[in-house]
Amino acid sequence: MSKLLIALSFCVAILSFSTAAQAGSAQLLLDARTGEVLASENPDELNHPASLTKMMSVYMVFDAIRAGKISWESPVPISKHAASRPPTKLFVKAGDSITVREAVLAMIVKSANDASAAIGEKLGGSEEGFAALMTRKARALGMMNTTFFNASGLPHAQQFTTARDMSTLGVALMRDFPKEYELFATRSFKFRGKTINGHNNLMYRYKGMDGIKTGYTNASGFNLVSAVEHDGRRVIGVVMGGRTAASRDRIMEKLLDANIRKASSGSQLLVSRSTGVQMDLARLGDEIPVPASRQSAVAAVQGMAGATGTSAPGTAAAYAPSETDSKELVANPATRFAPVDQQHTASTPQASSERKWQIQIAAATSAQAAMDLLSQARQKVGTPLEDLDTYTEMVTRNGVTFYRARFTGFETKEEARIACDKLVRQRYDCVLMPARG
Repeated sequence: MSKLLIALSFCVAILSFSTAAQAGSAQLLLDARTGEVLASENPDELNHPASLTKMMSVYMVFDAIRAGKISWESPVPISKHAASRPPTKLFVKAGDSITVREAVLAMIVKSANDASAAIGEKLGGSEEGFAALMTRKARALGMMNTTFFNASGLPHAQQFTTARDMSTLGVALMRDFPKEYELFATRSFKFRGKTINGHNNLMYRYKGMDGIKTGYTNASGFNLVSAVEHDGRRVIGVVMGGRTAASRDRIMEKLLDANIRKASSGSQLLVSRSTGVQMDLARLGDEIPVPASRQSAVAAVQGMAGATGTSAPGTAAAYAPSETDSKELVANPATRFAPVDQQHTASTPQASSERKWQIQIAAATSAQAAMDLLSQARQKVGTPLEDLDTYTEMVTRNGVTFYRARFTGFETKEEARIACDKLVRQRYDCVLMPARG
């Protein structure tokens, strides 16, 4: 029996080690006043966000409150799904409810997974629907390498982010919601007679640190996003893939101590410069070709802008619909439509001149490849794309030719958005824009 227990323990140890080994070490320190990256290591390496995901969930709550969709005292029902989420959590029973304020504090301080799922269901109809909204918002903020599949950061094989993207989100929280951001400094709160304490230990001892979030799963390792303000300097630090919470905190301390004096003082808040270049990709307007590979896409835009920076990994990801004003997506008269191979059931956009909206899922290096992508997407998504026209558009930038792959024929923007959401769930890129006659 003892031999069996030893063997089982050995197997568990091996499995735990192999799971933890998936986490890649990454770190970045951003000068939030200028957008300059002061120090970095593997800033664009894909990693699982773990509970850093809740930063975006909280951003979505702040956004919904500002839009008047909910208030701080709005009830948040706890469903069976939410109540069944594994710890850490509030342990609220299914059928009960909490307030929005309690849910936000629970996500920030306790990193409560049940509160995160419940918020997702309230704002997105389902946690899956909320994750699609989170991904859409991430694209609008310039987080080009982040895709969400739940509201909490619980393990999901396809939920990824990068240190650079997390720094972008940290700046966005402070910039877009300066008053609400102060909640990230909360050390504890009262919930139904109990005191709920936080575990962002470094924040309690590092001078000038006022947030933001910790995270851990076996697959991610120990993650941390920290914001520090000192003598007018404002920096965002990100450490991902730490071996232990203590070692992660030490890495963050060293990162800050060695580089914070390089930061500039001021009052403005800016995301990293390379993220600014990537935000052009998020808009996906007619001025910009977007190849199917993210790596070549970033290279293409950087080439047009004369920018430099680290290109992101060429891993597939979903670009959710852009929130850019439609005026930014007006057609460029100089662009030309590529000839469409007659063996495809495709048409040029002129055939749908009376229809108002279209979506783009990718751009490829040939018209044939673009049409193949459209055909595959139609087979996977089904109904929302069945009766739509498809076409490719040839665009040449800096001597490189791309073929945009688009569906056209949506009567309303909402129809196009619904189709985009379904495409995102199937791991396709997607952006909606006005159709052209």
